Amino acid sequence: MTREQSGNHPARETLAGMAALHGAPENPAACPIRDVLDRVGQKWTLLILIALMPGPRRFSALQRRVGDISKRMLTQSLRELERDGLISRQVYPTKPPAVEYALTALGRSALDPIAVLTDWADRNHDRIRAARAAFDAAA
Repeated sequence: MTREQSGNHPARETLAGMAALHGAPENPAACPIRDVLDRVGQKWTLLILIALMPGPRRFSALQRRVGDISKRMLTQSLRELERDGLISRQVYPTKPPAVEYALTALGRSALDPIAVLTDWADRNHDRIRAARAAFDAAA
């Protein structure tokens, strides 16, 4: 019997193995999984990375593409993503200076797992909304 036939999934096995090997670190700040997922789990991170997928964008174009993000929050999020090496910032010497943001190789490497997650969210959105409604009705 193969893994697929037995109902085992490689991703689940990987997650279970990571949990068994890593456990809770003595210093939570030293946990690489927590460190990366803290950034990825922020409200605007995935939307910004997806907005940069087609290519470089200027600040105002990013703000329009992401939607209801404030200028302050977009600025903060872009700085954090640049600090983490997921995006680059290019300043052009024009008057006024033009600034363009783009995915780095590391940022592009995040697109495959993001695509899996967004696909899952799209396929299960109705089920999640129904579960919320049922929960709220029972409360």
